[in-house]
Amino acid sequence: MRHNAFRAVALVVGLSILLIILGWVCGGTTGVKLGLVAVTAVNGLIYLFGDTMTLRATHARPVSEIEQPELSRIVRELATDARQPMPRLYLSPTRAPNAFTTGWSRRGAALCCTTGLLSLLDERELRGVIAHELTHLRRGDTVVGTVAAMLALSITSLTALSLLLPLADSEDEDGQGLLEGLLFLAVGPVAAAVVRAAVGRVREFEADEAAARLTGDPTGLANALHRIEVTARTHPLPAHRGLLTSGHLMIANPFADQRAGRLFAVHPPTPERIHRLQALARRWNHD
Repeated sequence: MRHNAFRAVALVVGLSILLIILGWVCGGTTGVKLGLVAVTAVNGLIYLFGDTMTLRATHARPVSEIEQPELSRIVRELATDARQPMPRLYLSPTRAPNAFTTGWSRRGAALCCTTGLLSLLDERELRGVIAHELTHLRRGDTVVGTVAAMLALSITSLTALSLLLPLADSEDEDGQGLLEGLLFLAVGPVAAAVVRAAVGRVREFEADEAAARLTGDPTGLANALHRIEVTARTHPLPAHRGLLTSGHLMIANPFADQRAGRLFAVHPPTPERIHRLQALARRWNHD
């Protein structure tokens, strides 16, 4: 938990220093002042909207126990077993099967499932997914992941400059789209590097194993990952800025083989995750 909090602070401080240095290089004292304004704005956005950005991007809404009794029961049981507070529950109206957690603390955290996930998985598989997400909350992975998502979104938002710098005529939508695409080619890799610096593939392996220990059922999570992987190919999330920069918060890559999605892909290969879980199940059965 403390390690992830330190990584989140280091990420914010590092990018803030970089912005100020760039301001100095480009504009001297005036550039430094502009850099400070940018740093203040970005940090303010992170603090105010970081924990809700992904919920907004997925059009998620809060749901009550009355509306989702089975989901509420599963989350409450697993949270109790893990000795952590039950997060607020959200539902995203999309056929893409996925789940994620967001928030600055375990007490104020939110857990979101898509309608596609709930219709796809049985209870055994869903318990594995929920346990995985609760593990991220307990470890503090959500904090650094949320900070990385907001920083990456701030960087990719620079593509909006295409509205101020039209390629040709101001009404030439094709020209503006081309310029926006070119700007994304420049800033996209920088945003992806921020995400990769904050989020390592090892954390998914560790969360998978911890979830398996919490439920006592590695096979349930392995089956869930397989079904999510297959279905996501036919029902991927759209690769727009708000989702691209927060895809790492989800239990599996939500963009299938989309080119922009591959740039931000930080999840380890699903077959490798499944193989590790199956090996864990065999070891437990043998023991």
